[in-house]
Amino acid sequence: MLSSSSQPSILKVQKPLIADDDGVFTLSFLLLPEYAMVSLLSAIEPLRIANRLAGKTLFRWQCFSEDGEPVLASNGLALQDSLSIHASEKPRNLFVNASFHPEKHASDTSIKWLRELHRLGFMIGALDTGCYLLAKAKLLEGYPITLHWEAKPCFQERYPELEISDELFEIQGKRVTCAGGTAATDMMLYLIDAYFEPELAILVCEQLIKSAARNQTDHQRASQAEKLKLHHPKMVKALALMAANIETPLATSDLADHLAISVRHLERLFLQYLACSPSAYYVQMRVEHARYLLSDSGLSIADIALACGFSSTAHFSRRYRALYGTTASQYRSGIQ
Repeated sequence: MLSSSSQPSILKVQKPLIADDDGVFTLSFLLLPEYAMVSLLSAIEPLRIANRLAGKTLFRWQCFSEDGEPVLASNGLALQDSLSIHASEKPRNLFVNASFHPEKHASDTSIKWLRELHRLGFMIGALDTGCYLLAKAKLLEGYPITLHWEAKPCFQERYPELEISDELFEIQGKRVTCAGGTAATDMMLYLIDAYFEPELAILVCEQLIKSAARNQTDHQRASQAEKLKLHHPKMVKALALMAANIETPLATSDLADHLAISVRHLERLFLQYLACSPSAYYVQMRVEHARYLLSDSGLSIADIALACGFSSTAHFSRRYRALYGTTASQYRSGIQ
């Protein structure tokens, strides 16, 4: 595969794309309003470079919108006119590209169109929060999926029955999902590697000034320990346990048991490295998690409080104000 950081050779290479009659792969992108332009360009540029380096057309790309009009991205810019989803020729490989407020922009017309593509056996995927549209169309059951880490908590609350990972991209059968952003480049490099000579993917990677493609299983974001530049093994594990148990927080004694140390030792470690107690840092982590939910979900503040392990809205509100100096409702009203 592409590099030592790519998929191990013992893993099955996934080949989800469907070629056109002339052997070229056309990748299509359904743009929802407020979509992330970085995801779109990160997906297209490796394809353009692959064509140039190969000296022939390996890939084509095109954009769709519901009405064929230009779609305003989250950065306030719009590309040229798109194809209408009512066009006679249906895309064989489609990615839904969304970002902010994906459910607000998920129309019945688009859902019906996606289901038609599914019935035709075509590849259907998503970039960033495009999974919301696929989930509303009931096209994700039984598939592992991924999406942008910031949207994951809300999506998990909305669709608890779906299997969601933290990986950069997921490919199974005719479903391809990607966390968005520059992870779209890593996914396209994987596909170039899968369908053509590995050397081509390496050359494309070099043209993009990338030392290597990230592994599909690489984490989307740095861990708490990495962000804090902590290397003590007990602290690294403690923070990972906290992050994995937000809705049902672990008691300090339970954390100590998992780490095979005493509560007193754990408290000394937190005081030494973070200048606070384990419980105080845990509360801060849960309040920060709640802030993500406030900014990117339609969940009520009461539901967010429960999802972040607070026994009552009042308790959550006190903790939120203590950390941010404002109330959760004031923060939410300020970003709407």
